[in-house]
Amino acid sequence: MNIEIKNLYNLDETIAKKLFEGATYPWEVLPKIKEFIIELGKTLDKEEYEEISENVWVAKTAKVAPTAFIAGPAIIGKNAEIRHCAFIRGNAIVGENSVVGNSTELKNVILFNNVQVPHYNYVGDSILGYKSHMGAGSITSNVKSDKKLVVVKNGEEKIETGLKKFGAMVGDNVEVGCGSVLNPGTVVGKNSNIYPLSSVRGVIAENSIYKKQGEIVGKI
Repeated sequence: MNIEIKNLYNLDETIAKKLFEGATYPWEVLPKIKEFIIELGKTLDKEEYEEISENVWVAKTAKVAPTAFIAGPAIIGKNAEIRHCAFIRGNAIVGENSVVGNSTELKNVILFNNVQVPHYNYVGDSILGYKSHMGAGSITSNVKSDKKLVVVKNGEEKIETGLKKFGAMVGDNVEVGCGSVLNPGTVVGKNSNIYPLSSVRGVIAENSIYKKQGEIVGKI
């Protein structure tokens, strides 16, 4: 169950590719998102992107509802759709062709290209891979109830992250069912499915179907 960046994500499907250089695990980049956006935003082609407010760059082909709120720093990619009452709290990269839906909240996140968080989702301190999709009402929980630092539990292995806020690392082509909670430190391998109403923690191997805690099967 490899949880390194190279096994979770196709880095050609994000404008943030350079942010991952030199990192082994994806959560290592979470504290660097803010400064990366500010520096990258300054280099974006003004023919393709408009700085609509301080440190908020929106592609001219993106659709942003007038009721959406976007705090900087943020980059909204080409042909992305930011729907009614979306709440982007800053430190957010929304990839090309992605959908941020009604009443969805983002904070300190990277959404790769073609990601969908379309209905009542909360995604904080997380990275969602190419073509991943979160069903209605599914969320990332990014702080432990005891407020201790998050540890990634990969079977018997425990990896100290040094982070108090860490939601989920979701690989490419992952489907998260409606109403599910991805608990702090969750890593979901690429091409996996999470059943609706699941409470997920730890590492889920790629090409898996998560039915419930203790019942995870491989895809045929």
